[in-house]
Amino acid sequence: MDRIRLVGGNTLNGTIPISGAKNAALPLMIASLLTDDTLTLENVPHLADVEQLIRILGNHGVDYAVSGRREKQAEGYSRTISFTARNVVSTTAPYELVSKMRASFWVIGPLLARCHEARVSLPGGCAIGTRPVDLFIEGLEALGATLDVDGGYINARAPGGLVGTRYAFPKVSVGATHVLMMAASLAKGETVLENAAREPEVVNLAECLNAMGARISGAGTSTITIEGVETLHGARHAVIPDRIETGTYAMAVAMTGGDVLLEGAKPDYLQAALDTLVQAGVEVTPGASGIRIRRNGNGILPVDVTTEPFPGFPTDLQAQFMGLMTMANGQSRITETIFENRFMHVQELARLGAQIHLSGQTAIVDGVSKLKGAPVMATDLRASVSLVIAGLAAEGETVVNRVYHLDRGFERLEEKLSRCGADIERISS
Repeated sequence: MDRIRLVGGNTLNGTIPISGAKNAALPLMIASLLTDDTLTLENVPHLADVEQLIRILGNHGVDYAVSGRREKQAEGYSRTISFTARNVVSTTAPYELVSKMRASFWVIGPLLARCHEARVSLPGGCAIGTRPVDLFIEGLEALGATLDVDGGYINARAPGGLVGTRYAFPKVSVGATHVLMMAASLAKGETVLENAAREPEVVNLAECLNAMGARISGAGTSTITIEGVETLHGARHAVIPDRIETGTYAMAVAMTGGDVLLEGAKPDYLQAALDTLVQAGVEVTPGASGIRIRRNGNGILPVDVTTEPFPGFPTDLQAQFMGLMTMANGQSRITETIFENRFMHVQELARLGAQIHLSGQTAIVDGVSKLKGAPVMATDLRASVSLVIAGLAAEGETVVNRVYHLDRGFERLEEKLSRCGADIERISS
């Protein structure tokens, strides 16, 4: 099993290209099930989750083709992939595939919309809370489907097709918004989704579906209106830059000091996180080519944050920000409101010398003057990179174990950091 070894103390200087967003690429790939034409996606990142979803889509009969490198394109970075679901050969998403990645459960929406039936295993993924599928079930039932749970599978049927409706999400859910938006695209009549997620990834999916012939308005607001159409056609669409990767590298620069251009990053996608970094004493300069992050020798200021749905501070940056706050000049409080079990990185940060104690859903972080390298264990995708951020500033050597979590969501992390001066390498078992 691979490990990441790093020696802290180096500042980061240079340019880091921001990859396509995992959280945008996955629903876009799943949208290929809605049409028998070809959907071509640009800027798809090289990630374990992407490869797993390709296998899952292949099980349903989706063919794919990866385009070759283009001039001036770096080897091993984001690709253009075409997906064609000319014939859906199976409407079952089996446990052995779905259990490895939660987002694969989202195939239930397109399968039900196009084939009027689906049998999908209950999902797996990172162990950061129960994350029930109740909202998916309730929303699809509102669209006229019949669903029941049997033997760990959800059996969904809509013999006459889905029917437009008005549905208000009891709580904001990005995944459920993706699924119902895709499903409603082929429903009969108008669907109005209230209290919908407003994330940039939702907007990216809506733009792609519209390019495929859907009629969706309001994406990016809390009310999305979908006028169902009979069929969708193929399209060509680009995956947006990854705002979580952007925030992660911004915090790495804030932690170590230095001056880095996050090439291709879009400030509008994570303004709350950038504002928080400014409060912490970091220079943030948006420009035409990306976002420049700079911190000189000044200390890190403590900042209190609470995770919220977009446009608030993202839960997917909570662990990284906690890593940064471990060396702040004072006490910070980080409150997690999205997932109930997303502080598993606290014990591992403590191994590096961090001073953190928990009070319910709030982590109280007393900044220390130095961290010291140690062996640590990644527990989930975002937690694993918080250990890298802390290790970049720790004295001596840090070894992060179980880095397969990192490979699920960060494209060539060690390469991007080492090019900017980090002493970091991957150790293969």
